[in-house]
Formats: sequence, structure tokens, C-alpha cells
Amino acid sequence: MVDLHTHSNASDGDLSPARLVREALRQGLGALALTDHDTIDGLESAKNEAGEAGICFIPGIEINISWKALRDTCGLGPGGEFHLLGLGIGTPSPAFLDAIAELSRRREARNREILEKMRELGIEATMEEVEAFSGGHSVGRPHFASLLVSRRIVKTIKQAFSRYLGPGKVLYTPREGLEFGEAAALIRESGGIPVLAHPMSLYVAWGRLPDLIRKLKDMGLAGIEAWHPAAQPRSCRRLEELGKTLGLYVTEGSDFHGAVRPDRRLGFSCGERKITDSVLEAIPELARFYLVKAKHADKF
Repeated sequence: MVDLHTHSNASDGDLSPARLVREALRQGLGALALTDHDTIDGLESAKNEAGEAGICFIPGIEINISWKALRDTCGLGPGGEFHLLGLGIGTPSPAFLDAIAELSRRREARNREILEKMRELGIEATMEEVEAFSGGHSVGRPHFASLLVSRRIVKTIKQAFSRYLGPGKVLYTPREGLEFGEAAALIRESGGIPVLAHPMSLYVAWGRLPDLIRKLKDMGLAGIEAWHPAAQPRSCRRLEELGKTLGLYVTEGSDFHGAVRPDRRLGFSCGERKITDSVLEAIPELARFYLVKAKHADKF
């Protein structure tokens, strides 16, 4: 089993990068990609732990993409989110590092805006209180959700998103991401491949999706995450077929976050489907990580 989409507490997961790797080992995974939101802070720790554990480690990232302008250009309606996985980040370029530093600043600005909206609702809180739920790492919406649960404003994290923090809800505050072409180029120049994460979150009708993804391929897209636990099996099969038709790599991931998203399991995608190493073997740029590790597995 492998997993090409996971998160640690360097972004909005609840396990440290090292603990995430140990959990992957416990679950019997042979390869793991860490793809935290807009940061690579956890990669070094995860890589070191993976070396000790004998697990193939694929350094990655999940970048927030500025979606509205692209939607308008393509004549699409409002809504949805666009996240881009960068898998196999080798040596981050200076421009790549500058870009994710800017994304961090934008995230901090969004967090302050969410905090102000909370105060307007009569929910008094400080950023220090929210940060306490992040373990000293990057603050995201799950940490605001944890605060709402601790205040007994909602009962669960899921309820916090459905009532307050999800798209269109009273506390939802979109953050400005990178332009797609820029993000894809930065991933490429840093040794990685750009993969469209959970395509169903784009909220694009099936009739319009092939043209959009074809356009993204022309702009540098290399693959699509066809299999994701938030999608239905039928949709995943259609996405896989679409990816293959367009000559794109097809990937799978759990989008694991830990206890904050108990519906996500390491090594499983949609419908409890196991993610096997055949996914890696079909992607030469990533297979090199896995095959080298397998060749020297007796040393670990």
C-alpha cells in the first residue's frame, strides 16, 4: 500500500511529520507522500523518519490556486476550490520558496479576518487561543473549528465546518492562492510534478470538465487525483478514464489529516479502496523514489 496525499501538523493535520510516518509504517504502507498545505516545513523531519523506518518517502506540497480568475477566463460559474499537489519536490527553487512564503503571509491575513468575523458574531477569541490548537504550527480552519468545539458552540469539527467554516458559511474566508501556471512551473523547476487534487472540489459540470483539464494540461498539468475519499466511486472511475484519455498521470490519495478527519484512512481512497504501488509504478518521476527504496530495502 502507498499514499500520495497526506497532511501533518505542519499544516492542518494532527500528527507530527515523524508520527505520521510511524503511523504509515504501523498501517503497513511502503511509500508515503507528505503534501501539507502551502508549506514544506515538515518534509525534512518526515524524510529522516522514513529513512529510519524503511519507508519510501515522496516530498510534496498542496498549493492553493487562485480559482476565480481562471473560472472567469474559462466562462465557468462561481464556486469550488482548486488545490494543486506538487509530488516529488526535490530541491525547491528560490522562486518556489519565495512563493510559499507569500502564501504563508496570505494565510495569516485570512486567519485574522476569520477572527474578526468571529468577534462580529459575539465569539471573542485571540489568535493565541487559536494557535494553541495548532501545536505551534501553521494555523488553518480546523484549528478554528477546534476552538468552536472547545467553546461548545458546536459539538464536532464536522459541524463547525457545516455551520460556520465551510464555503458559503458565515466564517468562511477565501484566501488568495497562486496562479495555476505559476504554481505548475514552480513545482516543475523544483523537481516535482503538478497534479490536480480532488477534481470534484472544482464544482465544474461533467460537460465542461474535459475542456478545462485539457486547458490545464496545456498550461503544465501532469496528472489528476482521480481517486479521493470525498468522491463517489462512479465519479472516480470517470475521472480515471478522463485522465487516461487526456494522457495524464492518474493518482490516488487518502487526504489523511488524522483525528480531525476520522473519515480518512492512510492507504485508502474512495470507497475503502486500497492504494497500491501500481500507482507509483505508472509514474516514472515518482517511481524512482519507490524503486530505489525497494532495491535497497534489505538495508533498513
